[in-house]
Amino acid sequence: MAEAKKGLVTRDKKVAFMQVSGATDGTYTRMTKFTEMSKSSNANEYSRKYVDQPGEDSDVTGYSPSYSYAFDQYVGNAVHDDIVKITDNELVGDDAVRTIIVVDFTQPGTTEGSYKAKKRQYSVIPDSDGDDENTYTYSGDLKSKGVSTDVVVTTSDDWATCKESAGA
Repeated sequence: MAEAKKGLVTRDKKVAFMQVSGATDGTYTRMTKFTEMSKSSNANEYSRKYVDQPGEDSDVTGYSPSYSYAFDQYVGNAVHDDIVKITDNELVGDDAVRTIIVVDFTQPGTTEGSYKAKKRQYSVIPDSDGDDENTYTYSGDLKSKGVSTDVVVTTSDDWATCKESAGA
């Protein structure tokens, strides 16, 4: 068995792809031109103090992961257009839910050119827009809606888009 390559993982090795509204062919579009995409695990914990111990015990009882996002708006960027539509039209409920796949380019998949990824639905929660004097920006949070699944993805366009691998 070959030893895994060692080294620093750069930010561009874990990339998000979103299924934009209206995409029916299983294509996920790369989330480009984002200036922020940081994950918070938001672990739920149960803490208690037992009478026979000097300190507390804590256990993780669940997770509610979210990503904070920010981007400089680019015209013609399908992901930006979709999030702007949600924000500007004040969409709610299922109309503001999108499926996102985060591809880990440090984890090769089962076939040549494929990679492992996490897939989950997120509610797009807009926060602010227009708060930069140089560019028009949007920011907010992507909050988990359901559990994640492990998938393997492939591309046919040098990772501008991806699809789930049929043999995953």
